[in-house]
Amino acid sequence: MINNEANMNEINNVIEKNNENDPVVLYMKGDPTFPQCGFSSTVVQILKHIGVDFQSYDVLQDEKLREGIKSFSNWPTIPQLYVKGEFVGGCDIIREMFETGELKKYFEEKKVNFSNN
Repeated sequence: MINNEANMNEINNVIEKNNENDPVVLYMKGDPTFPQCGFSSTVVQILKHIGVDFQSYDVLQDEKLREGIKSFSNWPTIPQLYVKGEFVGGCDIIREMFETGELKKYFEEKKVNFSNN
C-alpha cells in the first residue's frame, strides 16, 4: 500500500508540473496528429478550431499517467482538459462549452493566447 501511495504521489507531482508548465494541457489517447479515440480527436479539433495552443500528453504511452490522471481529477474518462492548472472537463463538457460559445469566453477570461484568431 505504501508503495502504491508513493507511486500516486509521484504521478500527481508529474501532473501538477505538466499543468504548471503550459497554460492549456490535454491528456488524451494518442497525440494531436494521430488521436487514438474519437473523443480525443473531437477535443483536439475544437482546440485547433478555436486557435488555442496546447500541450498534450498521450496516456496510452504511460499506464501510471493513464490511471493517475483519473484519480487526480476524480474524473473517470479521457480526454481531460486543464487550463491554467484547473480541470475543465472531458469531451462532452468541452463540446458543449464550444457549441454555446462558452469555451472561447473561458479561454479569454483565463487570458489564454490564441494562435490564429
